[in-house]
Amino acid sequence: MPQSFDRCETRPQHIDSILNGLERYNPETTTTFQDYVNDQCEGKTFDCYANLALLKLYQFNPHLLHPETTTNILMKALTVFPSPAFSLSLALLPPSTQPYPSSNASQQNGHIQPPQTDFSESIQKITYLNTLLESAQYAAFWSTFNSDDLYADLAADIAGFEELIKIRIALEVGKAFREIDLSVLGSWLNSRGEKLSTFCREICGWIIDGNSVKVPKNRENEAKSEVRGERVGMEMFGRVVRRGFEQPA
Repeated sequence: MPQSFDRCETRPQHIDSILNGLERYNPETTTTFQDYVNDQCEGKTFDCYANLALLKLYQFNPHLLHPETTTNILMKALTVFPSPAFSLSLALLPPSTQPYPSSNASQQNGHIQPPQTDFSESIQKITYLNTLLESAQYAAFWSTFNSDDLYADLAADIAGFEELIKIRIALEVGKAFREIDLSVLGSWLNSRGEKLSTFCREICGWIIDGNSVKVPKNRENEAKSEVRGERVGMEMFGRVVRRGFEQPA
């Protein structure tokens, strides 16, 4: 049974008390939430509801915004794709961090682009990673991630970031495939050779057969024929037939 959006099994009691009371709107709780984000990064857990509460506090109190904690929240949200966690988090960030139209379009509309900062650049780069994951461009995700040292810096605080992403990709592959080429899977998981084989066998429970990987049948990847029968009685057409014989008004 799916877990309620506002629940988290690993959430500490003191965080739960804050979220269920008026203290969640107290600016003084930002440091408590920030420490909790650090705990999530180190412990490979994720509490979307608590993270959104912190971003909401930042929204109400812009002077308290902590860039590193914010980027950590977004990077953690990547590790649970596909889910609304990333888009919900992004929607609470300052407008200056959001993607803007080209400078020509901005000038034509009479708008001035805000100056690019390290923080806004980080947000936009993470957003691009999310776009690649959500659109299942997994090979492009890894090539982009490995193309810039900034991505490594953004992931530095997230324990097991690459492993968590690989597991989420494998889950999506398992929903869509019964068999997949080993080299294609390797490009999607950014892994080769024995590491890829070990991941497939021990983590995913898949079978490697030569140059292909066989995925066991599950609810998502099993092709089922479905025949729907409908009983249509003549009485259902009675009104249509009568209208055919009616004289126009």
